[in-house]
Amino acid sequence: MAVDATPLLGARTGIGRFTAAVLEGLGRRSDVAPVAFAATWRGREGWAELLPPGVTAVRRPMAARPLRTAWRALGRPAVEWWTGPVDVVHGTNFVVPPTRRAAQVVTVHDLTAVHYPELCTPDVRQYPALVRRALDRGAWVHAVSDFVAGEVVAELGAPPERVRAVPNGGPEPGPPGDPAAGRALAGAERYVLSLATVEPRKDHATLVRAFAEEALGGLLAGVRLVLAGADGWGTDELDAALARSPAADRVVRLGWVDDAARASLLAGASALAYPSRYEGFGLPPLEAMAAGVPVVATAVGAVPEVVGDAAVLVPPADAEALAGALRSVLLDDDRADDLRRRGHARVAAFDWSRTVDGLVDLYRDAAR
Repeated sequence: MAVDATPLLGARTGIGRFTAAVLEGLGRRSDVAPVAFAATWRGREGWAELLPPGVTAVRRPMAARPLRTAWRALGRPAVEWWTGPVDVVHGTNFVVPPTRRAAQVVTVHDLTAVHYPELCTPDVRQYPALVRRALDRGAWVHAVSDFVAGEVVAELGAPPERVRAVPNGGPEPGPPGDPAAGRALAGAERYVLSLATVEPRKDHATLVRAFAEEALGGLLAGVRLVLAGADGWGTDELDAALARSPAADRVVRLGWVDDAARASLLAGASALAYPSRYEGFGLPPLEAMAAGVPVVATAVGAVPEVVGDAAVLVPPADAEALAGALRSVLLDDDRADDLRRRGHARVAAFDWSRTVDGLVDLYRDAAR
């Protein structure tokens, strides 16, 4: 099969982590022969070095913008022109190229563009139309949660028999984080951590307002808020919230961090805050659970499906409720310990090897 590895380029977001984990799992299997392509011109020289062992790179350059324009308007050229003959092509990020004979599988991570187009870039707003076009060509849909699978059927009119929910895995095993290094990055012994690209959907502004309610006195006076994640688009909302916040001097904005810093920040954190307005899955809560960090999140999209009873859930865009939940976790050791125990049990249910097994089953069904 051929897999779109374009999300591996640049700072790794959740979709980049998904693509990396899937390719890693496919590369370890003896019953498949994965090849990977990347629709990029600027990154054509170095992207193949990002692939794991066992995955063959398609080295013929692909120019993303003209190709996607042609795929959208004309339904050609077929991707086999680059990959050679394959039985399945997997588009890992909402877009699957047209093919000559190969079956098509497209991963849908969420339907933010349907429900909240105002929170999306122009490119992202095109995703629903591109998925519908793929469905018209007979593509199969991989949904990352039962929630997203139901939405693809209800909102995009996909035939239910061609939609398969295969959940993401949890965090990949790696070197343990250093709590002291995390606290050094935070500049404090105790801190609330946010791991998310800065964009309107992640609602950092509500988190900043919630933190201001609880950060100014008493036992929480020394707690900081650490925002780790690259600037995406629409950062004005966060900038304005910080400008108005009386606790802005206790907010640490780190930007994108590498895997080692990410692990250390998790290892030292007192809580993870995940105040998203909408999610099709949500990997950071599972990362926090694996690291033994209590999670406070919003009850939106697939988040309740993912976290189960192992997190404190609050309504979206409710700074007061979010502040109260964070306060309860930070001040009640028994509650925090209970969340840690539940989190360890919950994260064990998500395994990337099972994700890859499910995808290979989907590839085979699609190819047949």
